[in-house]
Amino acid sequence: MNYRITQSTAFPLAEITLSRGEEVQIERGCMAYHMGGVELTGKMNSSSGGFGGLLKAVGRSVTSGESFFITRAKGLNDGAILAIAPAVPGMIRELKLGAEQWRIRDAAFLACDAECSYEMKRQSFGKALFGGTGGFFIMETRGTGTMLVNSYGDILEISVKDSLVVDNSHVVAWSSTLNYDIKVASGVFGFKSGEGLVNEFHGNGTVLIQTRNIQSLAEVLIPFIPTGN
Repeated sequence: MNYRITQSTAFPLAEITLSRGEEVQIERGCMAYHMGGVELTGKMNSSSGGFGGLLKAVGRSVTSGESFFITRAKGLNDGAILAIAPAVPGMIRELKLGAEQWRIRDAAFLACDAECSYEMKRQSFGKALFGGTGGFFIMETRGTGTMLVNSYGDILEISVKDSLVVDNSHVVAWSSTLNYDIKVASGVFGFKSGEGLVNEFHGNGTVLIQTRNIQSLAEVLIPFIPTGN
């Protein structure tokens, strides 16, 4: 994927340059603009067609909160430009897929080459019950190429050599080589410490975290949102 991330703004977007016939997959609704000949096609969020593909797309949407449809963008001419913007203000980060694969949280996916994608990976009951990272499923990357993910706020990269504990709402992505557990921070749903759920990673790999917590923002805004009877 040939792309650049805008540097002159606090809230960047990604400009992808497409060759004739080149395709990329992008999150539904993230297109900001395109020029030079780009064809956008909405398809079911599944790798297979027909009724089986329909069921998979429905399953992905229900279990993980993903979009039922995903958009494919195709270059009609060499040098076509497609600009994509995340739904929340934050950073855009490249993940190189191949020898290393990743697990990503809800709403972090932004775009990827046609040769790579992500699949639903079933979690244990305990992780699914307390997780907030896709219910009974999380997203695990597949294939070879480039994937773009986005965050709320900045993205920090942390190398894990043994163990790492991260607030669940700050996790963006992590190496698939890492083992992880989802736990209550204080042992009693944060009543003692004010914290909530945490992801505890073990092993060797990389964790990407976002510097802002959108759930905390929502809680701050609730008193200012008018409600009607």
